[in-house]
Amino acid sequence: MSAIIEIANKIFQPLIDLGAAPMMTIVLTLIALVFKVKPSRALEGGLKLGIAITGIGAIIDMLTSSFSQAMADFVARTGLSLNITDVGWAPLATITWGSPYTLYFLLVLVIVNVIMLIWKKTNTLDVDIFDVWHLAFVGLFAIWSGANLLIATVLVVFIGILKIINSDLMKPTFNDLLDAPENNPMTTTHMNYMMNPIIMVFDKIFDKIFPWLDKYDFDAAKLNNKVGFWGSKFAIGIYLGIFVGLLAGQNPTEIFELAFTAAVSLELFSLIGQWFIDSIEPLSQGITDFASKRLKGRTLNIGLDWPFLAGRAEIWAAANILAPIMLLEAVILPGNYLLPLGGIIAMGITPALLVVTRGIIIRMIVIGAIELPVFLWAGTLVAPFVTNMAKNIGAFPEGVASNQLISQTTMEGPMEKFLGYLVGNASQGEIEFIIYAVLALIAYLLIFMWYRREMNKRNAAYAAEKSES
Repeated sequence: MSAIIEIANKIFQPLIDLGAAPMMTIVLTLIALVFKVKPSRALEGGLKLGIAITGIGAIIDMLTSSFSQAMADFVARTGLSLNITDVGWAPLATITWGSPYTLYFLLVLVIVNVIMLIWKKTNTLDVDIFDVWHLAFVGLFAIWSGANLLIATVLVVFIGILKIINSDLMKPTFNDLLDAPENNPMTTTHMNYMMNPIIMVFDKIFDKIFPWLDKYDFDAAKLNNKVGFWGSKFAIGIYLGIFVGLLAGQNPTEIFELAFTAAVSLELFSLIGQWFIDSIEPLSQGITDFASKRLKGRTLNIGLDWPFLAGRAEIWAAANILAPIMLLEAVILPGNYLLPLGGIIAMGITPALLVVTRGIIIRMIVIGAIELPVFLWAGTLVAPFVTNMAKNIGAFPEGVASNQLISQTTMEGPMEKFLGYLVGNASQGEIEFIIYAVLALIAYLLIFMWYRREMNKRNAAYAAEKSES
């Protein structure tokens, strides 16, 4: 294993050290060149992707940092005893990439993806190598909880295979949501979407018990057209900023600053989401040409980060409504010690809600509110591990007290964090944990298999609809 880890470091460390935007620029450009895209066009697509990643990161940082201060003021005002600081995704990514095992897990998952492509078990080529840190985090947490590297690797490969299968299952829904042609290659293996099976369980319950709630649904885009500015992303951001500012007891100047920051952030998300779509266009054409010449009609999909869906208004409408709900749940939820700060805008949950419900806002909000406790509990569970690891690699955030625990509220893959904990403890030979781990893994796989069947039904309906048109 140590030799494999060393190889992975030599291959990937120089790329990782560049940062997400330069790394993905190089990766996308090289892949486009492999598919015989003209060098200038390949570089254009790569640069556009790097610009989009930089833009989305800057807006997320601006938004979460503004809301973090407001939430901190809210805590000081109310005296809540939530003693785990939510530092957002960026510090956790830094912490995870600080482990050499992350590069090892990346190499393993690249090999798994290539094997699945060769054996025709997937049509997705996953190029979003930066976000492998979400799954690597699960492996690292399993090791910290007691698993050896082999067991952690098996767990990571198990989840990684399901992630890739899921990217194929979601592809027709992405085309529908984006109103994109069938040859559009964009999909994603992001850990966001591994919550899809659980969301679909609640969506089916909705179908059986609460279908009458759908009559209260609204189309965020149509609402924007009807009410103009007052239903726009600008206005939604202003409403949210005013609400949070009042909770925090801020003065009028601070409230307006928060409101305007939220307003411009939500509008820019939509704009930058289009940049992701534009960046993949040269590669899309290259893949289409390659498939027609070499693969006898077989199409390949490209696994990107999730923000190519960021232009859908439902993501932000649901996230804005879920923000105060999350805050309320954090205050009253037994077993939670994590205060939503960096993760107050629920980007770790709303993209999956959009895909499963296909944009039915009322369902996104209700199901999201039901699921938020899982994220809060998972964030609380991993806090000691995150804190310990941050201190060991010298990445503990400045401005946070040294005796404070850190974590993230809406970290992607909450169910997988529990699997890592159970598998790690089961590796120590405790019968109780072995039973729990086996049952949890079986349940996880069975729910995914059921979800796969339901998504195949949906995809068949998409295909039938296209054949009739």
